[in-house]
Amino acid sequence: MPGKVLVVDDSALMRRLLTGVLKDAGFDVVVARNGLEGVQQLTEHQPDVVTLDINMPEMDGLTALSLMMQARPTPVVMVSSLTEKGAVATFEALALGAVDFIAKPGGTISLTVDDISEQLVAKVKAAARARIGAAAARRPAATPAPSPRPASGPATRATATPSAALQRLTEGVKPRAGKVSGLVIIGVSTGGPRTLEDILPALPAHFPWPVLVAQHMPPNFTAAFAQRMDALCRLNVRECHATMPIEAGHVYIGKGGTDMVVVERLGRLAVQPKPETPGHPWHPSVDVLVQSAMSHVPAEHIVGVQLTGMGDDGARAMAELKLQGGRTIAESQETAVVFGMPQELIERGGASVVLPCGDVTRQLCHWIR
Repeated sequence: MPGKVLVVDDSALMRRLLTGVLKDAGFDVVVARNGLEGVQQLTEHQPDVVTLDINMPEMDGLTALSLMMQARPTPVVMVSSLTEKGAVATFEALALGAVDFIAKPGGTISLTVDDISEQLVAKVKAAARARIGAAAARRPAATPAPSPRPASGPATRATATPSAALQRLTEGVKPRAGKVSGLVIIGVSTGGPRTLEDILPALPAHFPWPVLVAQHMPPNFTAAFAQRMDALCRLNVRECHATMPIEAGHVYIGKGGTDMVVVERLGRLAVQPKPETPGHPWHPSVDVLVQSAMSHVPAEHIVGVQLTGMGDDGARAMAELKLQGGRTIAESQETAVVFGMPQELIERGGASVVLPCGDVTRQLCHWIR
């Protein structure tokens, strides 16, 4: 499995530490000191994966990434700082075609790199298997248009315009006031932010069920991701940073470093963050979220959506959901950046339908009216 990795970072210490971790895992490693060198080394050494810093002299990581995707499309894992600015730049990188990201160790780097070494190796291995051409198999994104409702912030909300067929499918559908009648639960990991940008903005403002998203992501990134999605979607998108009543017309993103669960408060469904559940390696955990939802909502009123990602988080719980009468969607291999999570659901017999990313919104609107 191990192949060649190009490490692009302006810090000599970070280059040495990342190189050591990757070589110990069996990878052949070449290095570059900035984005300009990185683009040159890409064509010369033709690595299987690139790790790419964002803030560098001579050429920054975002510019380098754009040139890399033009010169020789290659799986790229961004190495990002744990700051709000770093998070925003990371999501720009994912939109440009990066497969995944890892948070750069803070404080005394030499003491904290051990905390990310296992994650780094796992993400580089997953990236090596990623299908960079998967995005090309998706339907072209619709032209952005102003939202029919006011933006939650100072900027104007831009949203994908649903196709005429999807508009006809959802005509006359209105959000149901009061008690929530059902839930959509989405589980996603590697390649998820870009995939969610293809799905959530296409949901109409009157979509009647709340949407709960467990996207594997570290702390300090989910707030920026929720803000980004809120600017793209007709639905309100919020990070679940505290106990929140579940409402139609809303998308709830699990907070990084926690597990999001469904609870009942004063006779109403709500979501709340809880400490990471032992025994579950990925967080926010899809399995934990689905299990908690099934404790409060009949299975036939839950739709589970298993999207791109490495590992098997969500497969067991969603297979049980289908067994109990719920409906599930697994993303097909043709569009999944990493087919691991949906493949696990399919192999367990837990997928009601298998669909490319571009057909997920249409199926949700067909089922939930």
